[in-house]
Amino acid sequence: MIYNSLRPPRKNCGGLIKGEYMMSENALNLNEIRKKYEELKGLGLKLDMSRGKPDTAQLDLSIPMLHTLDDNNFICENGMDVRNYGEFKGIPEVRRLFAEIFGVPAEQVLAGGSSSINMISDALKRCFINGPMEGFTPWSKLEKIKFICPVPGYDWHFHICDTYGIEMLPVVTREDGPDMDEVERLAKDPDVRGMICVPMYSNPTGFTYSDETVERLAAMETAAPDFRLIWDNAYCMHHLYDGDRDELANIYEACLRHGTEDRVLMFTSTSKITFAGGGVCAMAASPANIAFAADLIRYQLVCYDKVNQLRHTRFLPDKKAVEAHMRKHAEIVRPKFELVLQTLERELGGLDIVRWGRPKGGYFICFEAPEGCAKKIVRLCEEAGVKLTPAGATYPHGLDPKDSIIRIAPTYPPTEELRQALEVFTTAVKLAAAERV
Repeated sequence: MIYNSLRPPRKNCGGLIKGEYMMSENALNLNEIRKKYEELKGLGLKLDMSRGKPDTAQLDLSIPMLHTLDDNNFICENGMDVRNYGEFKGIPEVRRLFAEIFGVPAEQVLAGGSSSINMISDALKRCFINGPMEGFTPWSKLEKIKFICPVPGYDWHFHICDTYGIEMLPVVTREDGPDMDEVERLAKDPDVRGMICVPMYSNPTGFTYSDETVERLAAMETAAPDFRLIWDNAYCMHHLYDGDRDELANIYEACLRHGTEDRVLMFTSTSKITFAGGGVCAMAASPANIAFAADLIRYQLVCYDKVNQLRHTRFLPDKKAVEAHMRKHAEIVRPKFELVLQTLERELGGLDIVRWGRPKGGYFICFEAPEGCAKKIVRLCEEAGVKLTPAGATYPHGLDPKDSIIRIAPTYPPTEELRQALEVFTTAVKLAAAERV
């Protein structure tokens, strides 16, 4: 089981194994559940909960940003007109903003376009074509490249690895991060050249890596001298509760303490802070990594959209402003998360065969169905008009070995549609479980 303390198992349900299901005293009535499911199918719903997207109200929060340059002042703080060529590393204001978020000097930040996933892909591409840094063999010339991939994890990370022919090694994620004993064991393989992860409010579990996990990732011995830790900190500002939030240790400072500062490449963006697809992103790393990357990208891109960078930093000049902005997001998102959790507890809390997370931030709730039931639940939902993330998507190649993990993305649908979708989902869970029993 992924969850062991977020939602404690009920009495006598510990140690569930394949094919063994503990039911509540009020056993599921299969005929009643089938009848309700058919009624829901008859509603003709067309609801989409397949991706973690902001809803319209969240996007509207950043409309004022579009007017920050209405005064026709396009000069950034170093005197450059952002409408022209130059500053391929990003304007000073945006590098400083991301530096504050990453917790590194501004000189160690490269600001990009709208997609941190694009920056991650480009960083891996450089590793394959040019090597991770001066003096290292390009990965394309090596016989095999393997990456450690915490699971359940982010499906786009797995697709990127597939694109480059990287062999993925799944490692189970716990509430404090990946199983570090297994990570450290795998890192002793010279073919293991990296690890890719979402360390805070992880996609989809919602877990945040503990201080000990961060320290061990920085300190661990790796057989590959060019091992790269892809630190996709996408949700570092996405707290649901202002006074009750997770904290993530600074991975770069930990690496500095252990002399492994070249190991980590950090990424984040404003895609779910301002406009998805219209934000800004950044990579932060050691001075040596930044210098190597900058020399390569100088002639690759000319420069990113500096007008958008200036627009963003006029609207969000520092981390304090981002935090204030994200509190407005939380006011919209939090009730949806709470609606999901309340509905799951009300409808499924009496079953000892399911688990779910209770994240303090991020964009997802991870649901653990009875083993062998996830694909069926997702199919039942789709047939009733509710589209979910495909079962298995949170594992490399879409292969969940237990067929049990379902990612719930509650942010995009309006509240009433979310309520309908949850009725379909919980009914589908009951139906799949009852038929399995």
